Amino acid sequence: MKRKDQRVLKYYAMLVVLFVVACVFVDGNRTTNITTSNINTVKSIQSSRIYKEVDSIKLARNTSDIRKYGNRGKIQFIGTLTGYGPDCPGCEGMVYCRPNPNVQNGNIYYEDKEYGKLRILAADYSIPCGSIIKIENFKFISGTEFYGIVMDRGSAIVGLTMDLLYPSEADTVIIGRQRNISFTIERWGW
Repeated sequence: MKRKDQRVLKYYAMLVVLFVVACVFVDGNRTTNITTSNINTVKSIQSSRIYKEVDSIKLARNTSDIRKYGNRGKIQFIGTLTGYGPDCPGCEGMVYCRPNPNVQNGNIYYEDKEYGKLRILAADYSIPCGSIIKIENFKFISGTEFYGIVMDRGSAIVGLTMDLLYPSEADTVIIGRQRNISFTIERWGW
């Protein structure tokens, strides 16, 4: 190889190295392995970054995963969304979780100090009271996501099912049983 060609090759290799270093500083805290090689594949450079588990979203496939990940950042799962009213069979009109608000008056919201006005949800016991849940892919609020707070339990609410509170049981006809809903636990309990 001619000396000029070697200098050009070194120049391009240096540009690749600078690009990799720039990527490391720009992206910050995700784990990425970048491997680049010169044209002759004689040498390679590998760069990896520290991964912060707190910033990641854990994917849960069942309630065991939800319990396992617990209070270690956001947890996302795909599940079913149903609806219920305070006048449903077996319902008492007051939610299970403290401060046990009475919802017989049609109030389907809870005012959280941190997140503001949220829809009340019933969830499996694997998700603690006061957990904030982001709900996406909901069919009757097109293109919108909304937030709810776990304030209730129910004998039929097990596993990856959430029950959304409506003013009355008759209003739940609107929602039916929706599958493949994306739920993200944004806050783990109070």
